[in-house]
Amino acid sequence: MSRVWSLARPYAFDVLVVIAAVESAVEVALRRDSPEAPQTSPWFAAPALAVVPLLLLGRRRFSFGAPAAVWVLAATLSLVDGRLVTFTASVFLAGFVAAYLLGNLSDPVQARLGLAIVLAGAAIVVYNDPTHDPGEFVFTPLLFAIGWLAGFALRERAERADAAELRATLAEREREAAARVAVAEERTRIARELHDIVAHAVGVMVLQVGAVRHNLSGARPEDRNALEDVEHTGRTALVEMRRLLSAMREDGEDLALKQGLDNLEPLFEQVGRAGLPVRLHVEGEPEPLPRALDFTSYRIVQEGLTNALKHAHASQAHVTVRYGPDELGIEV
Repeated sequence: MSRVWSLARPYAFDVLVVIAAVESAVEVALRRDSPEAPQTSPWFAAPALAVVPLLLLGRRRFSFGAPAAVWVLAATLSLVDGRLVTFTASVFLAGFVAAYLLGNLSDPVQARLGLAIVLAGAAIVVYNDPTHDPGEFVFTPLLFAIGWLAGFALRERAERADAAELRATLAEREREAAARVAVAEERTRIARELHDIVAHAVGVMVLQVGAVRHNLSGARPEDRNALEDVEHTGRTALVEMRRLLSAMREDGEDLALKQGLDNLEPLFEQVGRAGLPVRLHVEGEPEPLPRALDFTSYRIVQEGLTNALKHAHASQAHVTVRYGPDELGIEV
């Protein structure tokens, strides 16, 4: 049962929209003799009113166009018959949902334009209603403006939550990067000390064994062979130790400094998913940077975008990287 509900849940609102459309058509047909009924033919009024909520089915593909079309169509139908739009509760609910969806848009320009459409549409519907009173010119648009404000407030809350999640993710990555750098530095220090102390000591031992073997001219063959084996084993261990220490240094540096200015796209995509699109502008000819400087530059961009999410409340971020002959400039 839970599996069926999880599959049907994304379409629950669509089912309610269809029910509202059917209810509007049936109500017009059954109450056509009511004094408040529209003056137009039920053959026109029923399908016309059903279309108003059905427009909300296109909200996924047309996030702005679908809810805006609800209000444009409602205002147009009120010009045909002033009682047509105000006759059913389903059309009222469709208008309220459309106002909410317009307020919930991520694009602030579209959201504000949607508010203007809602207020203008509500005023037109009230004006064409033959039974309206002057107070409805204020009350009705204000009522739908509340729906728009609800959508706007929830969008702001969702964006703040996404920004907080991104900041937490970036902070976690920052801690991980700092830990990787610390581990890499410790590995490099250990490798350097091993090379300076152990490798040097083993090298001296190998040289001494070789010198003893050459000086023992009167030694038994088995003693000379034993010393030769010791010398050979020591030289082999010395080569392997140097190879291992070199690998420790290289792996530590690669682990600590793998992030750089040539790997900004994943960071931009993550920030964009939090509601802040990022555009990159590069000035000058990009050149290979020292690994430490490349890593530090990446962290500067990362910190700048985090601060923009936290404090700027901007609709878009711009990152400029300037390559100069003897300098590197970064602007967020």
